[in-house]
Amino acid sequence: MTVTTDLDRVNSRLHNIETLAARIHECLHAEVVKLGLDSDRVTLRPPVSASYRLERDPYSGEESLIGEWRDERGMKQGELLFHADGAFMVEQDIGQVHPSRPNRFIEAVTAWGRGDEIKSEARLLPMPQ
Repeated sequence: MTVTTDLDRVNSRLHNIETLAARIHECLHAEVVKLGLDSDRVTLRPPVSASYRLERDPYSGEESLIGEWRDERGMKQGELLFHADGAFMVEQDIGQVHPSRPNRFIEAVTAWGRGDEIKSEARLLPMPQ
C-alpha cells in the first residue's frame, strides 16, 4: 500500500507546473524591463523560492496549489495560485516609483491565464498628492 502525504501531493503539483511557472517568471521579468526598472534594484523571486500548500477551491471543490513569497520579517511579497483546471494568477510586489512617470507608483507585476496562455501587466497606482 502506498501512502500519499500532503507534501507528496504538493511536490507532484509543483513538478506539473514547473515549466509553466518558469515561463510566467519570464513574463513578469519582461514587464519589469518594459517599465524601465534597473534590474539591480528589482529582483523577482523565482517560483521555487515560494512556500507552497494545497487549498480546496470553494467554487470547484478541487485543490489549488498556492505559493507565497515572504520577506525575512514574514511580510507577504507575492503569491502564486494554480487551479486544478489550469487557470493561474501570479503576483509579485515591486513597491517603487515608476522611473519615467513620477506620478505613478508600481505596486506589483501580475500574470494570469490558463494553460499555455499567459497575460501580464504592471499594477500602477497614482502617487499621493
